Amino acid sequence: MRFTVLGSGSTGNAILIVAGETHVLVDAGLSAREIARRLMLVGCDPARLDGVILTHEHGDHAGGLRVLLKNLRCPVYLTGETREAYVSERRGVSSDEPRKRLEALRERVETISSSRDFCIGQLDFHPFTVPHDAVDHFGLNVAYAGVRIGVVLDCGHITTLVRERLKGCAAIIIESNHDPDMLKACPVYPWELKQRILSRTGHLSNEAVAEWLRDDFDGAASHIVLAHLSQRANNPHLARISAEMALRARNPIFQPQTEIVISSAKEPTPWIEL
Repeated sequence: MRFTVLGSGSTGNAILIVAGETHVLVDAGLSAREIARRLMLVGCDPARLDGVILTHEHGDHAGGLRVLLKNLRCPVYLTGETREAYVSERRGVSSDEPRKRLEALRERVETISSSRDFCIGQLDFHPFTVPHDAVDHFGLNVAYAGVRIGVVLDCGHITTLVRERLKGCAAIIIESNHDPDMLKACPVYPWELKQRILSRTGHLSNEAVAEWLRDDFDGAASHIVLAHLSQRANNPHLARISAEMALRARNPIFQPQTEIVISSAKEPTPWIEL
């Protein structure tokens, strides 16, 4: 099994996971053209996709889906609640967009549950609820041949369930969205947005990820990809240092051999093979 984060940030999120002949796209928040370009850049013909999973309806995870579907034959996997929210979403879109989305999804949807396992080809998916201000947001354990990847994006705080689902994963993709001080000082964001990001249904900070790495990470993952970094309220070097210092602060008996990888909004990460 291998994966690459095609892009991650407030401008769009998309992850490609491959096992055997199965190719699955998790989220489609980049533009359709950019998703197709980056898929080709990492050596994947978009026509090879066996499915697109939508974790929730927000534009930075779903904004490119409608146009992308014009050139794909595969189904879209999403929950019923997310489907209804996606086709009725009006923030930042034209008044005709909901109708276009409804038409694009016609006979293309595989309805899933945010708490029930499903499979696509050779990949097994185990979704779990994650706290975020979307209607039915979920994280994922993705399994193949006994190896698991954990995916947690857009997470307001790390719950007991999230902690448990990240144990035993060979690799983890987790958001490290912001530095609280940088966020509070950001002159571009209104206070209401800052409050949303800082809330328990908002986004994880570097400090929250560091606390999890220090106190709850089981050390099993060979790679941890820090994703969804804010371009205005974070810095890639700061996120990396925070995570690496947390790993070094662990009990010496439990020092993991884990590589911290920083995802980018502008280009795919290198392939990570497990």
